[in-house]
This record gives sequence, structure tokens and C-alpha cells, in this order.
Amino acid sequence: MLEARGIAASDGRLVAEVKGRVGKEEGVLVVRHIHVKYLLRAADEDEAAIARAYDLHPMRCPVYRTLHKCIDITTELAIL
Repeated sequence: MLEARGIAASDGRLVAEVKGRVGKEEGVLVVRHIHVKYLLRAADEDEAAIARAYDLHPMRCPVYRTLHKCIDITTELAIL
């Protein structure tokens, strides 16, 4: 979505740090929460376009769409 808006996201410009929290259900570990922090090297880019892409991303992401109803997923974006 970023590159469609003319914002470079390849070559290591966009990386994600992902953390999860697990719990137990009947003795089995289950993922309860996933937090994704996107780090985007784009200080000179159009911040409004970046914000629009970030806001639209979840419902266009296959992983989010698959998991969001059963696992709490949060995200944040840091523009470097």
C-alpha cells in the first residue's frame, strides 16, 4: 500500500517488531495478543499518505483478516 502511494518500503525501509502474549487453555498454550510495531524509514515522505496507508492496512492484510476475530491484534507506526 505504501509503494502504491509512491512511498518506498523495500530494501529494509519498512520493518516490523512483533510481540505476542500467550495464555493457557486446558493446559495448551494459546496466543492471546499480538502487537506489531512498524518502523518506516521515510522522514522525507508524505506523512498524510503514510497515515492513510497505515489506517487502511489492517482490513487489506490477509493475516490480520484471518486472525483478528480470535486474537487481539494491535499495531503502531514509527516514522524514522
